[in-house]
Amino acid sequence: MNNPIQRVVATPAARALVERLRGEHGAIYFYQSHGCCEGSAPMCFAPGEMPLAADDLRLGEIDDVPFYASRAQCEYLAGMELTLDLAPGASGSFSLEDGTGQRFVVRLRLWSDAEAGQLESQPLAPAIPV
Repeated sequence: MNNPIQRVVATPAARALVERLRGEHGAIYFYQSHGCCEGSAPMCFAPGEMPLAADDLRLGEIDDVPFYASRAQCEYLAGMELTLDLAPGASGSFSLEDGTGQRFVVRLRLWSDAEAGQLESQPLAPAIPV
């Protein structure tokens, strides 16, 4: 049997900032906001800062930190792997990394036909309130 495909992965730099934010804030989670162009961004929150909705799904996790998105956003992203990465500059948002001089971004990669076929047997789980 194949190993499960991870829908969300992270660069070492992003993982280091995730660990730093966990050290500063304790439990955290990501939510992939949706909008046009640069309006779609991964946002990092502490529990209770942004309630999850009934149609939010868990896309995956980064080092035990859950990564959520709305059902509509998950459908839009279904054909792509998300790589959590960093870019210089402020996020200008309520995301926890604002003020660090870096912001989280996602890089997208299309799934191969084999990966897409395997993902059909890996349904997304509903978000569990954090």
